[in-house]
Amino acid sequence: MNAAQLKCIMVFSVFAVIGFGPVSPGCLIGLYSVVARPRWLIELVRQLYAQNGTMLYNLPPPPSNPPLTRKKCFLSLTGLFIVDILPVPVTPVVAFFILLLRPRWFYELIEVIYWQSPE
Repeated sequence: MNAAQLKCIMVFSVFAVIGFGPVSPGCLIGLYSVVARPRWLIELVRQLYAQNGTMLYNLPPPPSNPPLTRKKCFLSLTGLFIVDILPVPVTPVVAFFILLLRPRWFYELIEVIYWQSPE
């Protein structure tokens, strides 16, 4: 486990505790990130997926439709936000899965969301 994983697990542990209520901080950050694409998120994900100084997955930007992918992610996170209103916070569980297992699909998804077409 690298330092970025440990820090994110601690943050989402706090989110799991304060997520019992009408607002899911993890979903709100996710929704903001899909729309604004802050530089810190792509850097954080690359740190999460680094192991011993090298990336777990070295991928070129996948041939996909980034605007459509961003819309799908926004809608998915909105649905997760609505489900998270229930007494059991779902977002931290999904975040723990991603943080611990670092699945390839999540890394590819982030790269597509942040991909900029050459102009």
